[in-house]
Amino acid sequence: MTDVDRSGFKQRTRLAEARTRLLETDPVDRTERVPLSAADGRIVAEPIDAARDVPHYARAALDGWAVRAEDTFGASDRSPAVLRPVDSVGPNAATRVHTGSELPDGADAVVRVEAAEPVGGDVEVFDAVAEGENVAPVGEDVAAGQRLYDPGDRLQPSDLGLLKSVGVDVVEVVAEPEVAVVPTGEELVQAEPAPGEVVETNRLTVSRLAERWGADVTRREIVTDDAETLRAAVERDLTRDVVVTTGGSSVGDRDLVPDAVAELGEVFVHGVALKPGHPVALGRVDDVTVVMLPGYPVAAIVNAVQFLRPLIEHLGRMPRSPPPTREATLARKIRSEPGVRTFVRVRLERTSPGGEGTEPRDNDADGLEATPTRAGGSGVLSSVALSDGWVVVPEAREGIPAGESVAVENWEYSL
Repeated sequence: MTDVDRSGFKQRTRLAEARTRLLETDPVDRTERVPLSAADGRIVAEPIDAARDVPHYARAALDGWAVRAEDTFGASDRSPAVLRPVDSVGPNAATRVHTGSELPDGADAVVRVEAAEPVGGDVEVFDAVAEGENVAPVGEDVAAGQRLYDPGDRLQPSDLGLLKSVGVDVVEVVAEPEVAVVPTGEELVQAEPAPGEVVETNRLTVSRLAERWGADVTRREIVTDDAETLRAAVERDLTRDVVVTTGGSSVGDRDLVPDAVAELGEVFVHGVALKPGHPVALGRVDDVTVVMLPGYPVAAIVNAVQFLRPLIEHLGRMPRSPPPTREATLARKIRSEPGVRTFVRVRLERTSPGGEGTEPRDNDADGLEATPTRAGGSGVLSSVALSDGWVVVPEAREGIPAGESVAVENWEYSL
């Protein structure tokens, strides 16, 4: 065999190219109606218009007295307007109102409570008000029939409150992409491991990430390293939008997943120029995308973030959501391989202004220092679980020197 690199792959696809090919598929066309209580984070499928005005009545914007504005013209501290306190407003009359109260018939303004004073049987007003002053008119917030949301908008908690206020109780949303997560490997167990056995963690981690990213996830039991069994496992979930396998994606004797997928459909990427986790594979069977993640936990996480998240967002018609970053000074040099995008796990500490010691790492972001934990170590799960994020070294660079400002990605962020 010629042109084989150290990993055993003839070639490794650049990350950007692999992701582009992965997303060459149509978004889901299914929709569903859900109650507002279940619509947080969902993508609007049909235009939503307001069913009623908000407010649907003219109301007092503050505590005070409802009046006819013309009856207060010229009022001042020295020459107050004297009005009669009544239940319905007429000429030279005032009605006590509170914030949100319906404006009484005949009133067109509200005098704030500090600008009026009951004296004897009357109300003295010391400030003149204009028509409409301190009044929230009908439809001031939202007008009936007003377009509120268009297809593709993502609903947030404040949106749900607005929809409830205008009389919308159920919304049509894009159906969540359906994802099956299939762990593979004859050495994997879910219980206490014996020598030579490994506790399987990828199903839990990957499935929870996929759910956080907006997928409807089915978790499958461990599948052993057997070609026929692996083919059957993939075929079983071809009713889903995505099949995610973990393990068996490299080129060893027991790495049978890419061959199983190729026999059923196609594998269009096998091996990506990223670290950790280059033995990732991507394929399709009957228009169902298959993401074959490496078995090492850190490699599985890196590739899930780089491939599965954008795929779920694409299929679910969600806006792409780049990870939030924090600027920090690199405490130690990072080494990386040219031509390979490298994800280096780091911990963040805030250096004190005097340079003596550190403060807790959840303090203000100014003065942060990023200390690399690992660039390799695909199987060391603690190195990513106990980190504060990772620094991405692009393909064009051969490492980053200590002292350089770097962006630390919070890859585990939610929507």
